[in-house]
Amino acid sequence: MAGSTFGTQFKITTWGESHGKGIGVVIDGCPAGLSLCEDDIQKFLNRRKPGQSRFSTPRKEDDTVQILSGIFEGKTTGTPISLVVFNENQRSRDYGDIATYYRPGHADYTFDMKYGFRDYRGGGRSSGRETIGRVAAGAVAAKILEELGISFLTYSRAIGPVSIEKTAEELLSNDTTSLKQQILSNPLYMPETEAADKAQDFLEECMAQHNSAGGIIECIITGVPAGLGEPVFEKLDANLAKAIFSIGAVKGFEIGDGFAVAASTGLQNNDAFCTQDGTVATATNHAGGILGGISNGAPIIFRAAIKPTPSIASTQQTVNKSGEEIEVSIRGRHDPIIVPRAVVVVESMAALVLADALLTNMGSKIESLLKLY
Repeated sequence: MAGSTFGTQFKITTWGESHGKGIGVVIDGCPAGLSLCEDDIQKFLNRRKPGQSRFSTPRKEDDTVQILSGIFEGKTTGTPISLVVFNENQRSRDYGDIATYYRPGHADYTFDMKYGFRDYRGGGRSSGRETIGRVAAGAVAAKILEELGISFLTYSRAIGPVSIEKTAEELLSNDTTSLKQQILSNPLYMPETEAADKAQDFLEECMAQHNSAGGIIECIITGVPAGLGEPVFEKLDANLAKAIFSIGAVKGFEIGDGFAVAASTGLQNNDAFCTQDGTVATATNHAGGILGGISNGAPIIFRAAIKPTPSIASTQQTVNKSGEEIEVSIRGRHDPIIVPRAVVVVESMAALVLADALLTNMGSKIESLLKLY
């Protein structure tokens, strides 16, 4: 299977299946000398592991990471870093029937058409459990970014029809440390208590009807220097879009004002330049921190639309491998909503893109090479 490697300078390759022995990732291109331990990675994995609330799958997994290579005496060595999380609570028997038919909303049919064979136990490589490798690698990328003063505020902006009221800019005007604690304190990872309560009521209704819900994840990245990204095929926003769209449940991506720019005018949409503290800045941030594919120093703000969980207990129509139309009700342990656990996945993929862009950007100016060498 091609397509399991991501990045140019900071490169990752994920491996493993939902019901195999384990899930892992190999990171190549991480600079030497970065302080890194398993706890740094575990903090990220704990944000996506199952069984944290009644709104996530009851599958019980500790998702404990082990570092197999690339670390010596608490620091990265510059050699490939290999990370693994062993699966402990597979129930493959719950998926036996799936071998004979195609689940609506899943990749069963397309996998069969491409390979003529598929791992039907929880979807194999198309399972959301594949994101463990992304999150583990994203934790390492985020540690690099933290050293450079780049930080993330990522949260559920909407759950179904329930959305938070504050804009990204309004959230940034608050104490982000306490805001992050508030986001982590509720099972839906929302930054507003009232919206979180309404969203939980909505999800209770969905679950009572054996149904599921989707939502929107918003990510704000601050401290990003101007000048990251390439102007043609390796645009920073294009690479962010590819990274976020590579997450299985994502069906939409927008940056800055996004689709709202279609109803805007040039005077409304252009971000006027000004000076702040002696440096060039923008008075507004309709562009979401990126112009011409290159970061402009403003916060990068983007959103990802997450589809409802396709595995639901309600009766659905499909076809079996013989082409007969049948009705099915999906068994197994599934999230009634993917959004909360996907928050850290979105953040991790964004961290991977930025770490790669920073390392790639080191050779864009001769003075950078002169400073280094």
